[in-house]
Amino acid sequence: MKLSVFLFFGILSSGLLHSQSIDSLNVENTRPTDSDSLSLKKVQKIEKRWYNEVYNNSLYDTLSNSVSNQFYEPIYYPELPTDTLKKRLAFLDAKSPFNIEYNPALESVIKRYLKSRKRSTETLINRSQYYFPMFEEILDKHNLPFEIKYLAVVESALKPRAKSRVGATGLWQFMFATGKQYGLEVSSYVDERCDPLRSTNAAAKYLASLYKTFGDWDLALAAYNSGPGNVTKAIRRSGGYQNYWNIRPFLPSETAGYLPAFLATLYLFEYAEAHGFQVESNQLPIIATDTIHVKQMISLDQVAEFTAIKIETLQHLNPSYKLDLIPVLDNKSYTLRLPLSKIGDFVQNETQIYAAAKAEFEAREKPLPQFFKIDSKIRYKVKSGDYLGKIARKFRVRVSQIKKWNGLRTNDLKIGQRLTIYSRNPTADDPFKNSKSVTKSIKNSSKKSTYLVKSGDSLWSISNKLKGISIQNLKEWNDIWDSNLKPGMTLIISN
Repeated sequence: MKLSVFLFFGILSSGLLHSQSIDSLNVENTRPTDSDSLSLKKVQKIEKRWYNEVYNNSLYDTLSNSVSNQFYEPIYYPELPTDTLKKRLAFLDAKSPFNIEYNPALESVIKRYLKSRKRSTETLINRSQYYFPMFEEILDKHNLPFEIKYLAVVESALKPRAKSRVGATGLWQFMFATGKQYGLEVSSYVDERCDPLRSTNAAAKYLASLYKTFGDWDLALAAYNSGPGNVTKAIRRSGGYQNYWNIRPFLPSETAGYLPAFLATLYLFEYAEAHGFQVESNQLPIIATDTIHVKQMISLDQVAEFTAIKIETLQHLNPSYKLDLIPVLDNKSYTLRLPLSKIGDFVQNETQIYAAAKAEFEAREKPLPQFFKIDSKIRYKVKSGDYLGKIARKFRVRVSQIKKWNGLRTNDLKIGQRLTIYSRNPTADDPFKNSKSVTKSIKNSSKKSTYLVKSGDSLWSISNKLKGISIQNLKEWNDIWDSNLKPGMTLIISN
């Protein structure tokens, strides 16, 4: 079996989640230093930040909103004199096919980013060390400018599963139709818009096509954001101008702020050292990975259980599998990407993995009431060192199920947080009883009381009226899965 090897560079940036062991990162090589390996303390610190960068989506939301609401008032930032900025932009313009010319609007955006986004820019610069080598290799293959790699920063904040309010998805924010047009599969199980390699190849093809249409990279980027039709309309409405800055007033507001955001990002990355950004290029662990063609439908949880790879690591290496399931179809081959050091563990346990997967999927095909028995409902309290993969394995469920049952958008957990789990292993040690016993204890309690829902009531308004009662409490005690209440409902209240 001949497999192609790809090097994935570990992500470093700010943020905390939980500390795990050195084995979970599967670090195979590090930059040669005076010591043979990173200290355990340093590896734990790296891992905390790595997991946070994989699953925290707040930076993408912030950047996406700022591009749509760009403003251009003069910004006081004496650390970057206008003359210095003009010289630097002229240097960048000379070595780039993009029109990186000075203008007051661009100066405003650059100085605002420098003044108010130092921490987030450092996060993005450190995150880029994972993706940029991959992007550059693909851009080189398509003979495209390397500066295009900064487009993914503006588009997705380098989050492979980023999703916009209108449905654009992945590092390069492909809409459904455009993704399909450029060969990206989107189905119930798979979304290749989230696959770093496939989506970057598709983005390169799309951008090459747009450049061929407009003959100008600025206009190609504008068309990438809002569609070729909007750029053509803007050219026509401007009286025939074909310079981005001349047609910008006629573009949609988001696209009007798009190229300034791209050029400002390019400047900040290129002059990161001059502006004192903390770039941790000398501390990056390298994770060698490889792919295996799967022969039978399996879940990432099952792979994690038999290979001792953390589920979060598998999700990061395989972001295109929407439900953490790898399907198998007659006319399609799917691959599983693993750390190279774990390929042997998978091959050695391959028979057991497929057998366990088959048994589990057959069990899931039973009627829904049989699977989701009320006795199997667990209320689990998150403890120090817990993470979703560990909890999922404990109760023999999938991470995606836990997230669905609890309305979780990310894999972040807090100590003390309570999770609802429909367990296949309800006898697992747990500080909470199942919902039947909880409900029974509430009904038998002398302190039990009820609340009659009135017109206009909501879980939020009721929890405000009843001090010490949270929305989550009301949902738990009354088996409410959403926030819809009807007048006349009787809610159980525990004082």
